[in-house]
Amino acid sequence: MRGSEYAQLRAFASIALHGSFARAAAHLRVSPSALSQTIRGLEERLGMRLLNRTTRSVALSAAGARLMARLGPALEELDGALAEAAVTPDRPAGLLRINAGRIAAVQFVAPMLGGFHRAFPDITLELVVDDRIVDIVAERFDAGIRLGERLERDMVAVKLSGELEMMIVATPAYLAARGSPRSPRDLTRHLCINMRMPTSGSLYRWEFERGRKSVDVAVEGPLIVNDVDVALAAALGGVGIAYLFDYQVRPRLETGELVRVLAPWTPPFTGFYLYHPARRHMPPTLRAFIDFIRAEQKR
Repeated sequence: MRGSEYAQLRAFASIALHGSFARAAAHLRVSPSALSQTIRGLEERLGMRLLNRTTRSVALSAAGARLMARLGPALEELDGALAEAAVTPDRPAGLLRINAGRIAAVQFVAPMLGGFHRAFPDITLELVVDDRIVDIVAERFDAGIRLGERLERDMVAVKLSGELEMMIVATPAYLAARGSPRSPRDLTRHLCINMRMPTSGSLYRWEFERGRKSVDVAVEGPLIVNDVDVALAAALGGVGIAYLFDYQVRPRLETGELVRVLAPWTPPFTGFYLYHPARRHMPPTLRAFIDFIRAEQKR
């Protein structure tokens, strides 16, 4: 492959990744007009349209999607091999792209960022916070972070957190006025703070488990949110009963601002994992991040 052909394919992959000529041009450090000319040259050489362009957006054509499906993994392997050859094992450098949900990013990754930067100053970490379930291979992330129960079987997983637990909580004043639910079904008679799921747009059905029995409940109430911190603030304000992660509410339980109910119905579950596709050439940047996580866990 000639150098110009490789440059054309790299330019095309960058546009597919960023979804924008302007962002891709900035990433490649070329002008948008030069990038557009490069893509025209590639399309003319192949005799097909790879991108559908409008004044506001750019999207892959059917032919472009087929090309990207084969090109993306090939470029990823090539980048990994080049990265391994270009840096010394004790001084990894380059870009590391990780996709994570908001809770995992804020609670588990953010506290490590300072230490990771000091340990590996030549690595640029791009942490994309997104609660959608994304295809990390198609979107060219080096790794993702999600709950263990949602991992794909063909992914390599590294444990990031211990077990987690959900808690049903409300203020003492709310429970004094309306009573405490004794079973999950009792929640249908209470004011509950609903959560809108970022993936499907549907309302989250509260899930419960006790022994071999499991049940999920569609709750109702005066508030629907899509952010757990807002749900916590609403619960503290007496809006109703909330279903939140244990790390959020434990300090409030200790002060007595909130009271937990239905504890036997919310056992611990598997926590967050960093996951990545199995491949021959793991980028040194990802290896450094994984090694750093494991070292932190031993402290």
